[in-house]
Amino acid sequence: MNILVGLVIVIGSIIGGYVAMGGYMKVLWQPFELLIVGGAAFGTFVVANTFKTIKDTGRGIHEALLNAKPKKRDHLDTLSVLYGLMRTLRAKGRNDVEQIIDNPAESELFQRFPRVLANVSLTSFICDYFRLIIIGNVRPHEIEALMDEELHTLGREEMKPYQALSIVAETLPALGIVAAVLGIVKAMGAIDQEPEILGSLIGAALVGTFLGIFLSYGIVSPVAVKIKSIREQRYRLYIEVKQTLLAFMNGAAPQIALEHGRKTIGADDRPTIDEVEAETMNAGPVTSAAGSEG
Repeated sequence: MNILVGLVIVIGSIIGGYVAMGGYMKVLWQPFELLIVGGAAFGTFVVANTFKTIKDTGRGIHEALLNAKPKKRDHLDTLSVLYGLMRTLRAKGRNDVEQIIDNPAESELFQRFPRVLANVSLTSFICDYFRLIIIGNVRPHEIEALMDEELHTLGREEMKPYQALSIVAETLPALGIVAAVLGIVKAMGAIDQEPEILGSLIGAALVGTFLGIFLSYGIVSPVAVKIKSIREQRYRLYIEVKQTLLAFMNGAAPQIALEHGRKTIGADDRPTIDEVEAETMNAGPVTSAAGSEG
């Protein structure tokens, strides 16, 4: 909602100020200038990115509009799943954990926390590294190095929509100049017309420059920054998992390992120790992928 409110403020301030100083709205209505600037910008976006990135950018814009960042509930559920798996490994052994991570969608543990299960990438990340842990002959520093490499790749993938829109934002002012130049060329073709007609054509041409700058700094760039902010907060869920598992592999008790993960959560969304303890009481060890609590 805040992104829509912000855009209303931006557009309202610009248009309101223009009208207040005596400008005419009909002069700003130049659909063909908008077609040149917007169409060329979209074309460069398509040329510069893969189809996968284009689709992911659409998802990113949707996330920005909904402000779909992880909430405290997401962090509590993630910590609860980790606690359940760690407790199961400690209390029941590797076979019970293996049944859960081989088919998380059918496991009682993951079904109790649908927010985590709905995040396919995060679920796979958790299951993959628990699978390495139960193998038993992988050293913590080796898993940490592997996690860092995967997180680097994941972070690069998550930021592709932001980078794609940032490039579009950078090109828009120049495309606005292109539209303005074309408008001036058209105006020069009517140099023998009345001053009123010639002035109207020059004004229309300058709207192209206005559109390029406005779309760049007033819309596309802020949306790109919003996408970056949300994706970075989603990325913190993986850091949370990483720190929890590394502490567990180095001998920390499950509840202490959770504290390592909890400390990586931003202050605004970080649950208290008591909240984590209350939540994880419902994620004790399970006997099988579809078993009951132990």
